[in-house]
Amino acid sequence: MKNPFEGKEIWFAVGSQDLYGEETLKQVAEQSRDIVNALDASPAIPVKLVLKPTLKDSDSIKEFMQAATASPECIGVIAWMHTFSPAKMWIRGLNELKKPLLQLNTQHHEEIPWKTMDMDFMNLNQAAHGDREFGYIVTRLGIPRKIVVGHYTDPDVAERIGVWTRACAGWEAANTMKVMRWGDNMRNVAVTEGDKTEAERIFGASINTWSVNELVEHVNAVSKERVEALIEEYKKEYDVAPELLGERYESLYVAAQEELGMRDMLEEVGATVAVDNFEDLGALRQLPGVAAQRLMADGYGFSAEGDWKTAMLIRIGNVMGYGLEGGCSLMEDYTYNLVPGKEKILGAHMLEVSPTLKTDGKAKLEVHPLGIGGKEDPVRLVFTATPAKDAVVVAMSDVRERFRLVMNVVDVVEPDEELPALPTARALWQPRPNMKDATQCWLLAGAAHHTCMTTTVDREAWEDFARIAGVELAIIDENTTPAQFETNLHVNDVYYRLNEHF
Repeated sequence: MKNPFEGKEIWFAVGSQDLYGEETLKQVAEQSRDIVNALDASPAIPVKLVLKPTLKDSDSIKEFMQAATASPECIGVIAWMHTFSPAKMWIRGLNELKKPLLQLNTQHHEEIPWKTMDMDFMNLNQAAHGDREFGYIVTRLGIPRKIVVGHYTDPDVAERIGVWTRACAGWEAANTMKVMRWGDNMRNVAVTEGDKTEAERIFGASINTWSVNELVEHVNAVSKERVEALIEEYKKEYDVAPELLGERYESLYVAAQEELGMRDMLEEVGATVAVDNFEDLGALRQLPGVAAQRLMADGYGFSAEGDWKTAMLIRIGNVMGYGLEGGCSLMEDYTYNLVPGKEKILGAHMLEVSPTLKTDGKAKLEVHPLGIGGKEDPVRLVFTATPAKDAVVVAMSDVRERFRLVMNVVDVVEPDEELPALPTARALWQPRPNMKDATQCWLLAGAAHHTCMTTTVDREAWEDFARIAGVELAIIDENTTPAQFETNLHVNDVYYRLNEHF
């Protein structure tokens, strides 16, 4: 996966005014540079921070916001009021801003200089004053933003800014996303349907369909040399079943050929998301298994059965989690363990779970029959996801007048016993607050059975993304009760319906 942060920038806006004189403004610029340099050096922030000249009047603020909105490199703006910056100056500019916004409430000094503090110091260092003025106008204008409070040297400040920059990159990925669908949705399934036109309006993603036979043409055009080279890559990365290198070699060859054909077609169009459907495979010999798994591992979004909404989430999750340990994958709640005190959910899919969820050792590459699709036995990676605390599963549903994201904070755990007869990749998790309440809330929200599981970024990144996108996010965590969750859903119904009209 290409580094999604490379060449991208977060512009840092510092607010002040001409009232304080040139000497004070010179100090404002110097101290602002100290703060940006320190934050930019933090490994927790993956996107380059760029300090812009101090903003002191309405015209310069408007020009800054217009430039940030127009810049393809800028994916977000951090605003900090070093001194007092009268907020009416910011109205025209903020109304022009179409990029994510973070309000940083910090200051240059960490401790009050008790014995030397005078009015000159007070006039220079009044972010506590200026940020409240700025906060008022942003709230009055109804502009969503993330707020981070604390001294800029506090690691927590850099970490929270870093999470937000990852959400900004996810938002940028959504706005430049092309979704390639091979076939349509699985017949008679409700939750995977959705308004593709509205999705482009809200998220910026372009969602279109290509014939499966076009994919077959790309698959058939792949050379033998490329297929054999990919098989050598399989042999290095995975524990390949001996039969795939012997009597079932043709199955492995077809799987590798399909992967290369899919990649070629995606690259030709510039698509970063792919969706297929086992009910519409055309002349493909296998339902893509290892191909879909490896596409996700390389940062593509992918989902099955025509579910473009989940595929979008997986691309966004891959971008937000780039460079972090763990993975992002299509997931589906398959079956429960309902033994009292041991309640868990076993998630899997027919074939398509990303190997990035396994961080301890090699996955097995195997071939097994598949009772649906009517095609040859597909090759797939088989493994159990590595345990991970604070993972999340996120689903998107079209609830008529809007999209709803639902997120459950979960802990991925080891299976109680081995699963020697299960020929698919899987993850086992304990949902928070507990199995019964989490499942009841999931059902109340009308959340999908397909999800995006991420073990890289946690809930905060998805909260930031939802805020940037302006979409509902219903959260199920250790503090959730079904009664309160249901009330929150009713409140959300009112809020989002009213917000759409004002």
